[in-house]
Amino acid sequence: MNRDQIRARLRELQAMDVPRHGGSTFAYVYDSGRPDIDALGLEALAMFGESNGLDPTAFPSLLAMERDLVAMAASFTQAPDGRAGTVTSGGTESILLAVQTARDAHPEIERPTMVLPATAHAAFHKAAHYFGVRPVVVPVRADFRADPEAMAAAIDESTVLVVGSAPSYAHGVVDPIDELASAAMHKDVRMHVDACIGGWVLPFLDDAPAWDFSVPGVTSISVDLHKYAYTPKGVSVLLHRDRELRRPQFFACADWPGYTMLNSTTQSTRSGGPTAAAWAVTRAYGRDGYADLARSAREAARRFITGLPAPLEVLGGPDSTLVAVHSNDPEVDMLVVADQMQQRGQYVQVQLPYAGGPANMHLSMSAASLAIIDDVVAALVESVDAARESGPATVAPELAEAARALDPATLTDADFDGLLQIAGLAGDSGDLALPQQMAPVNALLAVASPALRERLLIAFLDRLS
Repeated sequence: MNRDQIRARLRELQAMDVPRHGGSTFAYVYDSGRPDIDALGLEALAMFGESNGLDPTAFPSLLAMERDLVAMAASFTQAPDGRAGTVTSGGTESILLAVQTARDAHPEIERPTMVLPATAHAAFHKAAHYFGVRPVVVPVRADFRADPEAMAAAIDESTVLVVGSAPSYAHGVVDPIDELASAAMHKDVRMHVDACIGGWVLPFLDDAPAWDFSVPGVTSISVDLHKYAYTPKGVSVLLHRDRELRRPQFFACADWPGYTMLNSTTQSTRSGGPTAAAWAVTRAYGRDGYADLARSAREAARRFITGLPAPLEVLGGPDSTLVAVHSNDPEVDMLVVADQMQQRGQYVQVQLPYAGGPANMHLSMSAASLAIIDDVVAALVESVDAARESGPATVAPELAEAARALDPATLTDADFDGLLQIAGLAGDSGDLALPQQMAPVNALLAVASPALRERLLIAFLDRLS
């Protein structure tokens, strides 16, 4: 292929994706509405794409930019003098490192645990799976915030970490960080605040609850830059209150015949492009620019909530820019509403029922969403009317009963193929076939247990890739 053919094919492939700009994609991407600064970030991404963050003595430019990014994140989180920070590839890596560091700080604990509210991000469960730190999951209060008394009661001699969210992804509410941190500090346990999605917004909101290093007992915070700092993927910062707390995060190995491996993250080689792009974008906006962007995204969330048509209601009282909406009318199915929104060019995220909570629709508002929020609300009104007219997505009773009776632990590969067929994710030939309407598929997933959902979707991803 010549260069023109390659570029044309890339454009064809990109046309398959949800829009990255315009403010109407409410998950996965974040749009500031500033294409000039977006272009600057991409320029820096290309400029340093071949640089390698493995060795800061070989690429001191990346070390200098990392220090600047950590300093900005520290100032936004009120980190004290002596704080330490690391640039990572994203929120999941920051969370993995927070858990690994807490575990390795206590090698004397043979079976370490961490205490999580039920709303903690799934990345903590991934960390538990990778690092052998058992999650002790505590139910949340009716307002979807962590229950401090129940969390405190769950801390014991095996606990190496207590976790709170600022805000939680699913409902956009900030946990009572001050009470959680107090309980952790009283038991001499580390306290991590997952501010991956809120850390570049909450500092600029006048009504934000306490959540950062100004709270005694908070020992680490994760903050993503590729979300509300609007930098290219993927960059996050993991901050520790002091260098001693961070030290177990580092890995070194001299016990082999090659170079002595020394890493501050889970990666060794890592492109300098995302770090440089984040440095360029954050320098361009500055604190005042980010304050404006945060307030625009928050205003978009408020105006969306104000415009909700009956019978839709907000789950929780969102503290930031994330909104979860459910229906109190069984004839208006949120799974169908989400499909209808997508048909109208609004790309929202479905959240299935969990722990007695209803199916709902999740939106992460960007600064760019404010300019189109009236159109989003209008599309929602139309989608609700269409969902009421078409009726709820249904699952045949015998199919629902079969799904509930399946044991995910004993399913064979052939069983998975059959389940994919039943779920409408495979055609007659067995090839994967994504349906135009996801509501029937999500309805089936909704009646399955979380364990069966996981196994079914793993089988789907296995065949998709």
